[in-house]
Amino acid sequence: MKNPQFYQFEDDGVIPNNPSLEVIVYPAAFQEDPERIEKAFNSHEWTNSWTGGVFEYHHYHSNTHEVLGVRSGSATLQIGGEKGEALTVAAGDVLLLPAGTGHKKLEASDDFEIVGAYPGGVAYNMKTGEPGERPYVLEDIQNTPLPKMDPVYGNHGPVIEKWT
Repeated sequence: MKNPQFYQFEDDGVIPNNPSLEVIVYPAAFQEDPERIEKAFNSHEWTNSWTGGVFEYHHYHSNTHEVLGVRSGSATLQIGGEKGEALTVAAGDVLLLPAGTGHKKLEASDDFEIVGAYPGGVAYNMKTGEPGERPYVLEDIQNTPLPKMDPVYGNHGPVIEKWT
């Protein structure tokens, strides 16, 4: 497995992103067996999992962090809002988005499929950057608890080493 990559995104006035936590990309974390992604997330207490795609519009969750594992195919995702970065992901890659981090799909292969999950199985909210969402979401993001485990490594890994 390759070393994790870290990205920090500023509040762009529409998408708040997270002022203190970095996006973590785990390249090829499950390259050998992408079918293991959901089981690994769930065993590390990242539950309320689902399988599907990524919306084609900017959105974020202010009340929870979200992990996305690419089960099949590839895609280019815009992370961090319009001023963020376009990241290309492929089967086996994992992205960990701290609360408030904007994301949307720019393009994807026909077989693109992800597994999403949330620490402790939190029921996520859906935010799109509407003006009425502030200042509530800014407070919500700050009050989102840190996960107890790293979604890929469990009791060690970047979440434990970098986020705490």
